[in-house]
Amino acid sequence: MIIDSITVSTSRFMRYGAVSRPDDAEDVSGKAIVERITASGHDFRYRLIPDGIMSVRIALLESIERKSDAVIFCGGTGLAPSDLTIEAIEPLVEKSIPGFGEIFRLKSLEQVGTRVMLTRASAGLISGVPVFAIPGSPAAASVGIELILQELEHILQHVRGR
Repeated sequence: MIIDSITVSTSRFMRYGAVSRPDDAEDVSGKAIVERITASGHDFRYRLIPDGIMSVRIALLESIERKSDAVIFCGGTGLAPSDLTIEAIEPLVEKSIPGFGEIFRLKSLEQVGTRVMLTRASAGLISGVPVFAIPGSPAAASVGIELILQELEHILQHVRGR
């Protein structure tokens, strides 16, 4: 299984450019995600991209073209004007997976309290590929990747009709 891990951060992108490893961008959240993917026996492709609807959509379409089994966007899900990951992804979603965001917020409630209401974690299917959007903090990345990996094979069985 190949999982694309895409960190969305304009400031990091401006500083490090288009790197292909989280260590090359001092990306703690991205590193947590790819380490957990690897530990679970799966392969990953990592990318760092700037915020923006077009950059997110281009990265998403490239992942789908490259036959990724799943795509995880980390970052760009907040309320700042430049946080547009959700706005880029959700119009393309063919089937939403609302339970992901609900469970993510429930798990995060233990860590951040009522600030969890600001969390815009989201998931859905685009061209038959599960796509997840999680906040960019290291704690959120850890919660998100654990939830994703617990159910990803089950999700893919449903998507692929097996």
